[in-house]
Amino acid sequence: MKSAEDAYGHMLLDALEGAEASEIVERDDGFVETDRFGAALYLAPYAKWPSRQRRAMRYVRGRVLDVGCGSGRVALHLQERGHEVVAIDVSPRAIEVCKRQGVRQARALSIDDVDERLGPLDTIVMFGNNFGLFRSSASARRLLRRFHRLTGDGGRIVAESLDPYATDDETHLAYQRRNRSRGRMPGQLRIRVRYRHYATRWFDYLIVSPKEMEDLLGGTGWRIRRLISDEAGDDDDHYVAVIEKEARGRAS
Repeated sequence: MKSAEDAYGHMLLDALEGAEASEIVERDDGFVETDRFGAALYLAPYAKWPSRQRRAMRYVRGRVLDVGCGSGRVALHLQERGHEVVAIDVSPRAIEVCKRQGVRQARALSIDDVDERLGPLDTIVMFGNNFGLFRSSASARRLLRRFHRLTGDGGRIVAESLDPYATDDETHLAYQRRNRSRGRMPGQLRIRVRYRHYATRWFDYLIVSPKEMEDLLGGTGWRIRRLISDEAGDDDDHYVAVIEKEARGRAS
């Protein structure tokens, strides 16, 4: 990734050095949104995480792959709990932030390049709505089958998403209708991230309802064991899914 394209990584570096920094997400229909939390959540200690994320940590076990690790907050917390963690992100500067914060194993790597070279895995974590990194239904099923092969018996995926239908905003509803007309999943976003004069390339990002997630898992050897929502007063459209291998199923 070129420096000019690493908007997310530059934001994290500036935030780590004490600057007020916030990303802008631009959708391909012209909709623009500024992250209301800024970089605060990316660098937040465990005690300040949303309740759904704190509660989901109890389901992480063994050797962990942190996909889309960002600043490394999840990897750091799991390290402190005694887990061996491999943290990956496509942003080279995010990986620099991880290393500066003390993540022991962090590397610039795409989810598409996850393979046996990373070693045996027990849990794959995808926090910060990073189920979205699967991008599309076809890509999700392909990667879920790969994750099934790469994880041992009792393997888990602990992944966060948000329900795209928990809105009455006509701008978002119109976008979902446009997606359906184009043969895309309603919550399949085409976006880019901007920060100052930096901008990523356009990429797909998939947000799904719990039912859609369950449907995507079908035939991949995985099933949802548990859904974890926030306590009252937090973001009620977000959830974390604890996904486990089917007891006797095999990825097709």
